[in-house]
Amino acid sequence: MGLDEDALDYHREDPPGKIEISTTKPTNTQRDLSLAYSPGVAAPCERIASNPDDAYQYTAKGNLVGVVSNGSAVLGLGDIGAQASKPVMEGKGVLFKRFADIDVFDIELDQSDAEDIVTSVSAMEPTFGGINLEDIKAPECFVIENRLREEMDIPVFHDDQHGTAIISGAALLNAADISGKDLEDVEVVFSGAGASAIASARFYVSLGVRKENITMCDSSGPITPGREDVNEYKQEFARETDADDLADAMAGADVFVGLSVGGIVSEEMVASMADDPIIFAMANPDPEIGYDEAKSARDDTVIMATGRSDYPNMVNNVLGFPFIFRGALDVRATDINEEMKVAAAEALADLARQDVPDAVVKAYGDQPLQFGSEYIIPKPLDPRVLFEVAPAVADAAMETGVARESVDLEEYRERLEARLGKSREMMRVVLNKAKSDPKRVALAEGDNEKMIRAAYQLQEEGIAEPVLLGDRGTIEGTVGGLGLDFDPEIVDPDEGDHDAYADRLHELRKRKGVTRSEAGELVAKDSNYLGSVMVEEGDADALLTGLTHHYPSALKPPLQVIGTAPDADYVAGVYMLTFKNRVVFAADTTVNQDPSKEVLAEVAEHTADLARRFNVDPRVAMLSYSNFGSVDTEGTRKVRDAAKSLRENPEVDFPVDGEMQADTAVVEDILSGTYDFAELEEAANVLIFPNLEAGNIGYKLLQRLGGADAIGPMLVGMDEPVHVLQRGDEVKDIVNLAGVAVVDAQEE
Repeated sequence: MGLDEDALDYHREDPPGKIEISTTKPTNTQRDLSLAYSPGVAAPCERIASNPDDAYQYTAKGNLVGVVSNGSAVLGLGDIGAQASKPVMEGKGVLFKRFADIDVFDIELDQSDAEDIVTSVSAMEPTFGGINLEDIKAPECFVIENRLREEMDIPVFHDDQHGTAIISGAALLNAADISGKDLEDVEVVFSGAGASAIASARFYVSLGVRKENITMCDSSGPITPGREDVNEYKQEFARETDADDLADAMAGADVFVGLSVGGIVSEEMVASMADDPIIFAMANPDPEIGYDEAKSARDDTVIMATGRSDYPNMVNNVLGFPFIFRGALDVRATDINEEMKVAAAEALADLARQDVPDAVVKAYGDQPLQFGSEYIIPKPLDPRVLFEVAPAVADAAMETGVARESVDLEEYRERLEARLGKSREMMRVVLNKAKSDPKRVALAEGDNEKMIRAAYQLQEEGIAEPVLLGDRGTIEGTVGGLGLDFDPEIVDPDEGDHDAYADRLHELRKRKGVTRSEAGELVAKDSNYLGSVMVEEGDADALLTGLTHHYPSALKPPLQVIGTAPDADYVAGVYMLTFKNRVVFAADTTVNQDPSKEVLAEVAEHTADLARRFNVDPRVAMLSYSNFGSVDTEGTRKVRDAAKSLRENPEVDFPVDGEMQADTAVVEDILSGTYDFAELEEAANVLIFPNLEAGNIGYKLLQRLGGADAIGPMLVGMDEPVHVLQRGDEVKDIVNLAGVAVVDAQEE
């Protein structure tokens, strides 16, 4: 099947379309319904009648955007009418929700007169927190947006104009920097004089391009003051020029911006441009000139952007509108002004200069993503866009006086991160604690690129003081190759005198068969032993390892050198599993294959302590396939006995019970109904599995089928903070576990 057939099936599958309405409050009982509708709904109605602003407190208005179109200028399809444009507008709603958690009603108006559309949309102001105009032809789109911005007290934004302007503007900021061009001096040529071209030209002026340096061409050639066949909006960029056509205009130009039709620019035209030209060929689906053709036309650096995803530097409006509206809605802005648009572009440009998360790289086929001519704007699937662009927009709204509410930007960023998932919210608790008192974290396998990138982030964000263990030349070469502004602390086994570490390792292991010579070799050749001794000696506060090692082999050196805590006989691996509105800690998932009742009890205590580091009050369930004695076997008895020993221990200050089945542990109705005698009054948030097999299977099923985000494994029970990564973990996993290690060290 082709793309068209697949798309038809995608949209036709029951239920048809792409969006639905879901409730955000309980509707399970008569009481719920009486609160949601009659008679309870009268109370918020009366409040809003007295104070209309209370609509933002008692309704969804503050997170609801109207996507409005008449279908007169649908991208690639033209004037297809209001009804036929509905799939596009639903799709716009999907993007709002997916990228910024904004709800949308799509409104298709069967109207062509600008005044009629203004009247219709302005009458809907009580419904929405903002209006996104879409696919309305020029010049009517200019009139409609301007009038609505004047008449409405909520943000109005025509994405066809400003979306392309903002995203390409961000690309222009970085492209000019890379090519060494000053925006005040660049000559810019536009092919196309529609809504997006005019808006982009205006926006480039806001960024610093001089209006007199912009030449705009439509299908009849350059727009000049003497032409009588152009409207008032095109006339804004009329310029005296000797150029007769687009080819003439491009000769000597620094920047070409294509918002017209495909295939109208030749290699010869690119060759005529100034040194290191910038080419934004954004016609879709076929650009004004192909990526390969533009690159091959010159021997110098051609910085190329298109509107296509199969080439570098895709100018995609989804990088803009969801996050711009997010920031505007969250401060209840009355408008989206020029300063807010500039702030969005600058935030995007800055984000492109930062290290790219592994998950983003994987999402785009593992292609290299590093700031330079092939990467001048972030990718749409980069989750950081939300908490970089939205705060910048909110800040600009507050600075320019269009915000009706103020937010603390740091707290606001954390709220935005929480929208991306519970795991980010939980990790922010730990990372903030880590930042309050950063500790030295030794990173074994320090010459691995992921470890180096993680170390950079840890230092840049003030989470930890990273120490990279590995070959200095390799580390410094990688830092340079990645373009990181980073001078890391490096401990190279081949440099300096590490005899003291070898002596200490020998002292610790001499009665385990390790000679002094072997100890020296282990310190020199195995960064796990080197890092373990550094932590044991106090030269580092914590150790991370395991990125390229099998878990047991990575765990062995720290167990031999550092050992368990004074109050611990065993260590265990714990995963924090986060769902939309729930957090669960699962243990043991990595270490103890067939734990005794003593091991289970100790693991429960360690895991409860870990939960508290995340500001979670632990409620511990000892899991089995039996409920409180319903099955009596050796396996169920050890779990039952472990739970009993914990309940009888006066030093245990958290609720714990078992043995119980997994659904009993996590479903509150079962606990409070069938087993109302249980010690747990609420669903458990710490799950202790009866053995390693069950724990490992359980957490992976919850992760893969239950949609949980898994953070870990976090090692508990060690005498000093040590965490063993899973092979192939991403940079964010390293950063997260390093943050946990720092908090561990703070408590030590």
